[in-house]
Amino acid sequence: MNFGFTAEQEDLGKRVAAFAEERVAPHRRENDRRGAYHPGLIEDMAEAGLFALRVPEQYGGLGLDAVSSGIALERLAAADLSVCFPVLNAALIGGVLASSGTPEQLERWLPPIARGEALVALALTEPGHGTDAAGIGMRAEPDGDGWLLSGEKTSIMVTAYATHALVFARTGGEGAHGISAFYARIDGDGVRKERLTDLGCRSGGRGRLLFDRLRVGPEDLVGVPGGGFTAVMRGFGVSRALIALMAIGVGDAALAEAYAHASGRTAFGQPISRFQSVVFPLVEHTTLLHAARLVCHEALWRADRGEDPRIPSNMAKWWAPKAAVEAVHQSLLTMGHQGWSEDGPVAQRLRDVIGLQLADGTAAATKLTVARLLLGKEFAP
Repeated sequence: MNFGFTAEQEDLGKRVAAFAEERVAPHRRENDRRGAYHPGLIEDMAEAGLFALRVPEQYGGLGLDAVSSGIALERLAAADLSVCFPVLNAALIGGVLASSGTPEQLERWLPPIARGEALVALALTEPGHGTDAAGIGMRAEPDGDGWLLSGEKTSIMVTAYATHALVFARTGGEGAHGISAFYARIDGDGVRKERLTDLGCRSGGRGRLLFDRLRVGPEDLVGVPGGGFTAVMRGFGVSRALIALMAIGVGDAALAEAYAHASGRTAFGQPISRFQSVVFPLVEHTTLLHAARLVCHEALWRADRGEDPRIPSNMAKWWAPKAAVEAVHQSLLTMGHQGWSEDGPVAQRLRDVIGLQLADGTAAATKLTVARLLLGKEFAP
């Protein structure tokens, strides 16, 4: 068992951390106040190769493994969680397309994603269907050799910036096998975007996509009719571990700020880090995040080996965001009024990281997945 990264992975982590410190972190609070990314950010991330992580090299990507993608996203999240979502989407959707598309489709779809010219959204959730994603109601009505998409997708990250989306709609009967996936352009006629106002990740551009007879053709169908839901569920086996690492990046950044505060703040004639009541809770949260990180990397390591990553990935997804929220909360308490103030370094982190307890599967949904994998569906809830 090897707990270390390769030299290439270590170098990637250093490069992404340096990029994030220089080009992302200085704008975090202002982006949050504005509710939008600062000008030039997307272009900067594209130049740094962040949209190309999981795109195969033959299509202009970096072709990196899942572990490397996790390293990059954790470093990026430490600077600003909100900027991770277009990178996460490029990795998730790029992977789904690469595993399901035809060679002609991949030549058309993947190079623009890798270059940051096509910013992608995952259009799955609907107003009445979140965790019960297999029950989505949006239909793709037959139209000649194609389909017309009408309906609403909601709580879609990067809606404000996305040019394309992986859209899930019902082409068949009820249940998962009636759902097909389409890769569609969403920045023109047939789609209206509406921004949503959020507690955190305010610059992440979450919103609604309102489809009004958007036509998609057979060239836009991903895989086979009825295969869309299965394809994205396979992708979640990796993306849930990536999201968990994003949460850990936020939690560790907040703890680092709390440790620095405790070392520099004096009370009763000594640094407050000398008091067990101050430093021991921080150590406890550091330990929990460290352990959660190992579960995340086990999932990604298994995925890279061609093994089923779903048990550790879903374990990581319900645990790591919860542990990160608690770590950031403790950091806020450690820093007192400086933590409570929006002018301080951790209040925004707390607002931001709470959302990861919902994204890509709630704690209940991911625990259910683990239970079914361990017990079998006939013995699980």
